[in-house]
Amino acid sequence: MSILESVPQEQAVTCCGLATSPVTQEDAARLAPVFKALGDPVRLRMASLIAAQPEVCVCDITPAFDLSSGTISHHLKQLREAGLVSCERRGTYVFYWINPEALGALSALLAVSAPVPAHVP
Repeated sequence: MSILESVPQEQAVTCCGLATSPVTQEDAARLAPVFKALGDPVRLRMASLIAAQPEVCVCDITPAFDLSSGTISHHLKQLREAGLVSCERRGTYVFYWINPEALGALSALLAVSAPVPAHVP
């Protein structure tokens, strides 16, 4: 089960933004692994490549990176475990797609609905 699957979908995309209220301990524990997964430049690029299309075959992901297939698999596994992507095996290929709920949760957290006042010492 991914981090985001542990919370109902409505809650995953409606958490309060950083600029409006403090993040709860529960939300922080749920979302930190997602940010950690995206904190790696290769995984961030992979997530972007996958999100840019409805679905992507692993055979199209691998040539985009100068990495071994084992390393590619490791990074994709990290993205899956964080709940950012899902996949399905079709014959000898695996197809990946982005989980919109994961992006929604991150967007809600990072959204700024009103101007944030400048910090004045």
